Amino acid sequence: MRKVREVREVRESKSKIHNSPLSPLSSLSLFSPRPRVPASPRHRILPSSHLPCPRLPSASSALLTPKPQLSMSYIFRLFCYCLLGLMFWSPSALASPLVERLDRFPNWQNLPPVESARGDLIYPEWMAGTWEVSSTLVDMAAPLAPEVVTPGFEGNRKYLDRPMSFHVRFAAQSPGRGSRQFLPLPVATKGESPIVADREFNGSSIARAYLGDRGIVSVKVDPGDPNRQVSVFRADRQLISIVTGRASETPAPDRFAATEFIDQVFRSESGIYFNRVETTTAYQQQGPDRIAAEQVTAIYLSPQDPDYFKAKDRPVALYRYRLDLSKHSIATG
Repeated sequence: MRKVREVREVRESKSKIHNSPLSPLSSLSLFSPRPRVPASPRHRILPSSHLPCPRLPSASSALLTPKPQLSMSYIFRLFCYCLLGLMFWSPSALASPLVERLDRFPNWQNLPPVESARGDLIYPEWMAGTWEVSSTLVDMAAPLAPEVVTPGFEGNRKYLDRPMSFHVRFAAQSPGRGSRQFLPLPVATKGESPIVADREFNGSSIARAYLGDRGIVSVKVDPGDPNRQVSVFRADRQLISIVTGRASETPAPDRFAATEFIDQVFRSESGIYFNRVETTTAYQQQGPDRIAAEQVTAIYLSPQDPDYFKAKDRPVALYRYRLDLSKHSIATG
């Protein structure tokens, strides 16, 4: 009878545990033997009042905490990194929108960042003098072809990798020339005349290099406005060029970049043709008698062109040149 009573009591206890919402234990866990853990100091359960509680560092403790000391090897590595940075740093790494624009060739999707042209373009002092130029067309692109291609684009391929030689001249600006709109950028040093391009001499020299002596009649610049130029060619052809916008920058003392945006009107017996031309050039002085330059000429359609809305502010033709300038001891022309 005693064994029956014990079994009955176990069954009643088991039924109470399973029906309790606070103790959903299985029969396996109830009757499985559990190892006993000795109450050693290592495994002793502490009351809540003795449990360690994490503490946030206070301002006073932070001030009293000693800072870790930098090892000499860490300082040496840091010095090496700085030295390498100085070795590979160059002025071209400075922000230079025009140089960056040249680097993006031929992916030009908009007009250059220019301001209204007032006065003349001012060049650095180291560009003063007469220079013999070797100009080579190294690349050309028609970004909107075959939908839009400018006349003469394919014909210009004959100039690829063909050096053309001519002379250009940069000199101190004549007093009174362009005085009605003179606003040099950058401002010349007090007491010195700014260096500007001899536009008549340069325009005539370049035209003769490409068209021959018989191809050009004259190149004239408006005495009161250096931004207006008229070129007269054989067979009653005339080109009127008006500089409407420009920008310049000096990334370093031996570097100079400039861009000019020009509206052109070409008149001939067959009619009148309008277009807009951008010339962006980056110069680098390589010595007192030598300058290297990269130049891109971009052709844009004018609003009068029937294909204007197909192109808008995107160039329809791009020409990339490599220029080498050598100081000429005797001025020509």
